[in-house]
Amino acid sequence: MHWYGWASIPVVFFGFWIYTSMMARSFPSLTGKRILMLIAHPDDEVMFFGPTLLALTRPEAGNHVKILCLSSGNADGLGEVRKRELVKSVLILGIRSSDDVLVLDDENFQDSQNKWDSKKMADLLLTGYAPKMPKLSPKSAPETNIDAIVTFDAGGVSSHPNHYSCYFGAVQFIKTLMSRHSGWECPVALYTLTSISMWRKYLFVLDAPFTILACIGRRKEISAMPSPLLFVSGLGGYRAAWQAMVTAHKSQMVWFRWLYITFGRYMVMNDLRKVKVA
Repeated sequence: MHWYGWASIPVVFFGFWIYTSMMARSFPSLTGKRILMLIAHPDDEVMFFGPTLLALTRPEAGNHVKILCLSSGNADGLGEVRKRELVKSVLILGIRSSDDVLVLDDENFQDSQNKWDSKKMADLLLTGYAPKMPKLSPKSAPETNIDAIVTFDAGGVSSHPNHYSCYFGAVQFIKTLMSRHSGWECPVALYTLTSISMWRKYLFVLDAPFTILACIGRRKEISAMPSPLLFVSGLGGYRAAWQAMVTAHKSQMVWFRWLYITFGRYMVMNDLRKVKVA
């Protein structure tokens, strides 16, 4: 191959990236909503949900996004450090204020390889985000102070028990919320990040054809809470996610995370589906 053939490769790559980012804008998004991002550990917000967070916190979207991190990531005794790192990271990624970040240090939700208790998580979510429920009549509509939850799916992206516990806890929260209010529409939509195969995780933006085809193949719902959602960061968004990881989460920057933030597909692309909780 001549030199100009090699020189054209980055041009084609970045052209493909720009095209993919623009195509993603044709998918619906959430606007004017109160959104809770439910994560398991500090750094989940950037390693897995960076494109989502960057998109939903854009001022023109009019959303109010909050972060609930169920553990401080204290498995190695760095819990206090990692709490500060999370706050620094999400401010880079668009969260309005440190007041919108809550990191728990609860014995029920410790950084571990154990599955967390769904009922305890549901009770926690009910207390924090549906505080009026105990006083409401079953004949009244359920009330919450959030409109949507964004979290992991049942696969947990990396199959980490703490990750998929977030999904089952969110599902239990919605079931409990609606148990006394049958017949009413649920006031909270649950969106989950799609788990993919290991080989696709390191395709970076080259995973776009597989992701877009999967999204097109899903049942579309055009409403105030649309589905599916697809967020692809441009170069500026990817740079922000890189900065959030490298400058904020310094305690976590071991060699394999350098590999992940360079080639990881979730650093630049997220697809979320809305889960119907029976």
